[in-house]
Amino acid sequence: MAITLTDSAADRVKNFLASRGKGLGLRLGVKTTGCSGLAYVLEFVDELQEGDEVFNDNGVNVIVDAKSLVYLDGTHLDYVKNGLNEGFEFKNPNQKDECGCGESFTV
Repeated sequence: MAITLTDSAADRVKNFLASRGKGLGLRLGVKTTGCSGLAYVLEFVDELQEGDEVFNDNGVNVIVDAKSLVYLDGTHLDYVKNGLNEGFEFKNPNQKDECGCGESFTV
């Protein structure tokens, strides 16, 4: 499978990278936290690490480390605006549940 982005998410990442002036792409990962166990992590990547997988969708490199890929394979990343709120939204086929506040999830 792969990691995919909507046009909106890809445009947002491209704009962030352009304003930053450097970067190979966006790292998508997970960390242990919250009441449900895992949370998404997004950060810019300037150099690849050993074991990184690189997915290119809509002209954006999405980099995922091997440990996170188990939890994220097949994830579709969107960027949404609802009223005054805006941000990335994850559609992860591996996710079984999430905490009430939406900050963490389980697989």
